Amino acid sequence: MSDIQQVEGLEPLPPQHASLAFGIPESEPGTIYVLSVSGGVRFRPKEGRFVCFGRNRPEVHVCLGEDDRRVSRTHGQVTRRGDHWWLANTGHAALQLPSSRMLFSEDEPLPLGLGYTPVFLRGTAHRRHLLELYVAGEDGRLPRPAPDAGTLKDKPWKLDAEERIALVSLAQRYLMHESYAQPLAWRQVAEELQELQPDAKWRPKRVEHLVTAVRRRLSATGVPGLTREEVGEPVGNMLNHNLILELLHTRTLVPPDLRLLGD
Repeated sequence: MSDIQQVEGLEPLPPQHASLAFGIPESEPGTIYVLSVSGGVRFRPKEGRFVCFGRNRPEVHVCLGEDDRRVSRTHGQVTRRGDHWWLANTGHAALQLPSSRMLFSEDEPLPLGLGYTPVFLRGTAHRRHLLELYVAGEDGRLPRPAPDAGTLKDKPWKLDAEERIALVSLAQRYLMHESYAQPLAWRQVAEELQELQPDAKWRPKRVEHLVTAVRRRLSATGVPGLTREEVGEPVGNMLNHNLILELLHTRTLVPPDLRLLGD
């Protein structure tokens, strides 16, 4: 729970509250529960009601990652509109939802389904902050809090123009938030880019060499999961999958990059 002034109908949940993955008490249908390690709230459904979360305890209803400057002061909000609660990202870093779906600040709010939804936010030093959401259906020493400090941002990796357009094509299913997204094949990327740039002589091997060079460059800086030795056999698409996730988490690639493909 936070220090923000409370509104009528907003009920606090203590930090020691059990995980929402175990379910909730009998509640009015549409009631939302929002919980982090710092505590949370319960709110009955009513048009226009909202719950905001982030690291600046005095300004949010649910404090998330209070000591982590990669979490924005106000990082997101769930709002009741019509028959749904809608999740919006108002922060810098992406929110990761089930099925590897990423919600960016540029995206439209996402309607929450009934039941349990875990939302992860990538923080510093490989930390993962968990925000638990549940919509009722029918049936050692922590770092010092720094609410006024600037938000730490994942630094995007540098890509040249050829690397960027090749990687956007490779990762386009992820950028479009397709379910069970997989990287495109080298041939598919080459064919698409050759159509866009007829004089550029795109070939599958050229795409492979560009992407492999980016993987090696990032791996050399300590990014895990980008080599055969780490992943093991059979490799399949795992190396490119891990590369794409890293580029999404660091906002090196974002959905508007799809414009490079003429979409």
